[in-house]
Amino acid sequence: MSYKQIKWLILTIPTLTIGIWEYVRHEFLLPYISMELGNWLAPVIVLLVSLLFLTQLFSLIEHNQEELNRAKAVRAVLEEREKIARELHDGIAQSLFFINAQITQLDRMDQGNELPLHKLKESVHRTNDYVRQAIANLRHEADVNKNPWLQGIESLIDEFRQETTMEFETCWDIPESLLSSKEKVELFAIIREALLNIHKHAEAKQVRIEAYATVTGWLCQISDNGKGLKPEDMIASNQYGIKMMRDRANAMSWKMNITRQNGETLVQIRKET
Repeated sequence: MSYKQIKWLILTIPTLTIGIWEYVRHEFLLPYISMELGNWLAPVIVLLVSLLFLTQLFSLIEHNQEELNRAKAVRAVLEEREKIARELHDGIAQSLFFINAQITQLDRMDQGNELPLHKLKESVHRTNDYVRQAIANLRHEADVNKNPWLQGIESLIDEFRQETTMEFETCWDIPESLLSSKEKVELFAIIREALLNIHKHAEAKQVRIEAYATVTGWLCQISDNGKGLKPEDMIASNQYGIKMMRDRANAMSWKMNITRQNGETLVQIRKET
């Protein structure tokens, strides 16, 4: 039954009920029911008929509204996944551009010189991981009762849990209203790159992801108990993965710091308004 039909039934049922009652009362029941009693019975009959029929119509409206809300939620999930898919495309383009630049450099170099080919191999593996992680996120079944963007974070962590021995601890308290669509995409990419670096280089056993609102914005930090980066890598960002993270943060006017504290490497991304 359509919404328009339900609306007209809700409008007409009480009117028809009182009309039919008044007709029956005046045509057939006047010898048996006084005017005063008939006047009292009229609202009672309308109430009983309304309870019998209108409650079912209201249930139909509620059901239709739930279906509409569910459709909106599914659409929101699909939109978030579309954003992740676009980010996947952008990440592939950046990685392949870097690989192409290295190959071009290799072609131009003399045969007597050596190009560190392990960097090229690392770039290829990084691109493969980038694609694999993003595709894994898109394959997870959507849960319309959860924040669709946070599902991507959870899916990413689940993928690492399956393929590594790292233990994860998460605490996410950034309100949805503090992150724009673009910020979600960029922050997700930075977190993913940080986890890939930890997996490949840190030999960590425990990883903690925390995010919370601050007085002036928000703060997200990823920490691990691995062997850590060299001081020059933290400052100069001469590693490709760290450079990508810094470039993304700078493009969004965020502050990104990498420090070593109490035997842990701490990556902090901060937004200040």
